[in-house]
Amino acid sequence: MKILIKNCNLISMSEKREKYEENIDILIEDKKIIKIEKNITQEVDKIIDATNKVVMPGFINTHSHISMSIFRETVDGYKTQDWLTQKIWPMEDKLKEEDIYWATLLSCIEMIKTGTTTINDMYFMTDSIIEAALKTGIRLQTTRTLMGHDANDEQRLSELKQLIEKYNEDTISFNAGIHGLYTSNEQYVKKCIEFAKENKLPVHMHFCENEQEREDIKREYKVESPVEVIERDFLETHNILAHSVKLNKKDIERLKLTNSYISHCPISNLKLGCGVAKIKEMLDNDICVSLGTDGQGSGSNLDMFETMKFTALLQKGINEDPEDLPAYEVLKMATINGAKTLMLEDKIGSIDIGKSADIIVLNLNNVLTQPINNVFAEIVYNAKGTDVETTLVNGKILMENKKMSKIDEKEIFNKCNGIIQRISK
Repeated sequence: MKILIKNCNLISMSEKREKYEENIDILIEDKKIIKIEKNITQEVDKIIDATNKVVMPGFINTHSHISMSIFRETVDGYKTQDWLTQKIWPMEDKLKEEDIYWATLLSCIEMIKTGTTTINDMYFMTDSIIEAALKTGIRLQTTRTLMGHDANDEQRLSELKQLIEKYNEDTISFNAGIHGLYTSNEQYVKKCIEFAKENKLPVHMHFCENEQEREDIKREYKVESPVEVIERDFLETHNILAHSVKLNKKDIERLKLTNSYISHCPISNLKLGCGVAKIKEMLDNDICVSLGTDGQGSGSNLDMFETMKFTALLQKGINEDPEDLPAYEVLKMATINGAKTLMLEDKIGSIDIGKSADIIVLNLNNVLTQPINNVFAEIVYNAKGTDVETTLVNGKILMENKKMSKIDEKEIFNKCNGIIQRISK
């Protein structure tokens, strides 16, 4: 199928192009972008009129737990550990495969409607998560969460291997998702690292989210800093480190010498009282930083517009410097940096010829964004998820003019409400 996006204002996020170009056409054929120029006059199957609208790559959310949509706003008033032990874990014990499927569908709809085209997920009952992603068309990187205290514990690794062998889809990829250093011992972690290397997978892991975790790692691994474990055991892997809040200046300087990429989740970190990660210092040390929402249980929603705004404002505030994190740099964190973090930069993250057509159309013709003096700043500070008008993934239109086809939202809402009512008892 050939799709032509006509007359758009393009933010391609490509190093090969200008940052902002007006009146551009984009030709898509069989999942790929094949032409980007003005006045394309080719016969196509579908035309999307993007006159006076902004077209850019879809957002890439590099850390979440998307089946936790049903746990939205359960954390208010709880400390992290109390929330987990008293609320979440007892309910998760009652979840079934079907529950995970419906909860994931709800998240997929949320992402499509708010401009996220790729998600990096870590949860369990992964088959159901993958099936929901395939149903809706969202691009998914996932895992079978790995936790253990015995190097001989092969069950979870075996399950992950089975998933990798089972799903050979353009929009599905995998990583070795180690839950965290504090929830596994070093023997088991080393086993997971070897698995990642053998299967050429990135490693995805919670890292230094809060002070208790930092101290637990220091005690269990007998190190002065958790970064020592990365230096010692993770030098030969591509590492996606979610949160990384409790890192000092010396930690960051050492981390830059490892193959580590940061997934910054500012809203979840604030809501759980963890603090604010030193993102400006990381970027100054040439560490690639991308953005994540975390699961809705702690992050409230999957709207990357909110995440971008919090990211920029927090760094300006804590560093008392309004020049920190210009808006275009924040857009990079939400797009091309996310692709690099997930080892998918050859496929997604920018609008370039030959890349997959993961594209969103924004309508900024509203009272919150007019007049547009700086389009990058308008998107970061004033645009909302509801400004996304059309979403494409892998050349397939998932939403057009705010309408999704073949998805019964009411049924999904009813299913998810029923699940939370059942498991809350």
